[in-house]
Amino acid sequence: MKKVSILSLSLLTVMAGAAVAPALGVIREYFAGSSALAIQMIISMPALFIFLTSFIFPKLTERLPVKSLVMIGLMFYVIGGCLAGMFNQIGLVLAFRALVGVGVGIIMPLSTGLLSFYYPPEELDGLMGLSSAMNQMGGVVATLLSGMLAAVSWRLSFLVYLLGLICAVLCLLFLPNDRLQPEPTEQYKGQGSRDSGEEQERLRSRHPLLRYYVYIIAMFLLMVVFFLYPSNFAIETVKEGVIGQHWIAVIMAFMDLVAFLGGLSFARVKKRTGRHTLLVPPALFLAGYALLALAGGWIGAIAGSAFVGFANGIGVPSIISEASQKAGKSAVSTVMPLLSAAIYLGQFLAPFIMSGMNRLCAELVAAGGADFHLPYLFAAGLAAVLALWVALARR
Repeated sequence: MKKVSILSLSLLTVMAGAAVAPALGVIREYFAGSSALAIQMIISMPALFIFLTSFIFPKLTERLPVKSLVMIGLMFYVIGGCLAGMFNQIGLVLAFRALVGVGVGIIMPLSTGLLSFYYPPEELDGLMGLSSAMNQMGGVVATLLSGMLAAVSWRLSFLVYLLGLICAVLCLLFLPNDRLQPEPTEQYKGQGSRDSGEEQERLRSRHPLLRYYVYIIAMFLLMVVFFLYPSNFAIETVKEGVIGQHWIAVIMAFMDLVAFLGGLSFARVKKRTGRHTLLVPPALFLAGYALLALAGGWIGAIAGSAFVGFANGIGVPSIISEASQKAGKSAVSTVMPLLSAAIYLGQFLAPFIMSGMNRLCAELVAAGGADFHLPYLFAAGLAAVLALWVALARR
């Protein structure tokens, strides 16, 4: 039940911003006098505060035990999530969305870091895959519930954050109240390392940002590459005119399902690919976006979405698993907060990166270039950059 309690936290993390996305159109109509940016910030505000909270999380682990941290995070999550729907002022809505971000900023590193804290490396790959799968499933469940509640009222869509109460009960009953004191010198026996003792000591003396920058940058790039799919798939599919509007949501839900299966199969993928596992996600992203851009139609949309979903399903646990095994028990207070920051910084900056990309694409088309699924080609290029970064940095 301790394992179930920790894994239940993974159901909540992806819901931070995406949970109320189905209600965004109705919310925009209600706050018609507010700017388009303010409405978009309802989705992106949590990501900003998750990023900021990640930097104070290590200090919190020095002062508070596990169960206290989890309950504080869940309190911010549930209260901030549910109460945001009660107000008529957009500023107050955004303020409570920021509370959601603070809550997830505490929960996110614990949802994966506690796995490396309590369980040995031989179990970690399977657990990280389960965590990724729960993350994807949580997004599907939250989106469906929010969509149904939004059909009644946009205010009710925020009640989806009450799901955090289920996790609160599990963690209150079954989660130990240990202290997560940083233990940079403690490693699991038999973990294995090619570094000499002097090299290990030199690495431990460096700031975690410098020790694990390879994984942090890789996670940031992976998030940006993935978020180009949900941001552009509907637009590009409608523009192509082959697939009907009502099938777009079905294909995107299929992508989420494949991502869920990717998380479940992560341990087997890693067993087959060994030390080259980190190169698998960018290769799958590259194949998926190439199919979306070049094949088109039903085949390109379904096959491309499947590749993108599977890449995302195994991409996040592959980075977290390798980084956490390198950090040992200290991962929960060192590399995990930084990986959380990278995930949500990527989500927060992705719209701005895409906005600049769209302006560039518009200029190219106006100059006489063909509008040839340029967002997909841009995403494929970023996937190649991710592959190159992983290959060179690991070397």
